[in-house]
Amino acid sequence: MLPNRDRPLHCWARRSGKTTIINLLPRFYDPTAGEILIDGVDIRDVKLDSLRKQIGIVLQETNLFTGSIRDNIAFGRPNATIDEVMNAAKAASAHDFIMNDTPQGYDTPVGERGTTLSGGQKQRIAIARALLLNPRLLILDDSTSSVDLVTEAHIQHALDNLMKGRTSFVIAQRISTVLNADQILVLDKGGIVARGKHEELMEDSPIYAEIYNSQLVGDAEVTDETAPATEKTEAL
Repeated sequence: MLPNRDRPLHCWARRSGKTTIINLLPRFYDPTAGEILIDGVDIRDVKLDSLRKQIGIVLQETNLFTGSIRDNIAFGRPNATIDEVMNAAKAASAHDFIMNDTPQGYDTPVGERGTTLSGGQKQRIAIARALLLNPRLLILDDSTSSVDLVTEAHIQHALDNLMKGRTSFVIAQRISTVLNADQILVLDKGGIVARGKHEELMEDSPIYAEIYNSQLVGDAEVTDETAPATEKTEAL
């Protein structure tokens, strides 16, 4: 069952089918056993079109089409005003590069599959497109993998505000984006091996602790070799 959450549900796994789980929610395919419930209703009992209208998705492989940047952001809501499009772009940290780094702003043509944009720019446009839909359920499948840490921080801050009042599923390679989640699922060898909050998993899940230590503690040690010893606070 998928209740509304103020903070996201994160999945982390080592090639264990996390994206497969996400693909089940919008019924890209159906489970061979068991059921998926949203508000107590089996998603197979909901009309496919109605179900997918409630879901915003940003995948690892960003799909853009030939047309303007505005057209791509407003793909799910073609009647959206330019102010609504711009607000979504601002929330996704896309507005500045659209206005400053493209020749015609929101009217700039996008080549087929977004060939005129960088990977990070494409992902920010895809995030803006999902946010414009204002979905009840938001799925982000490693959607910040092509952006630098500064841009990721801006996007994450915006998403933290926009996730309130809705259920959000986030898959991320960077464990720093997991720490605020209401619930974290750890997958290994095709199954869920641990679930809980960060503090609980650090105590109870050797796999999760290993991931955390290798990514964050290891990074801190490298940084400390070249920087004065100062007290640090992890920015999420």
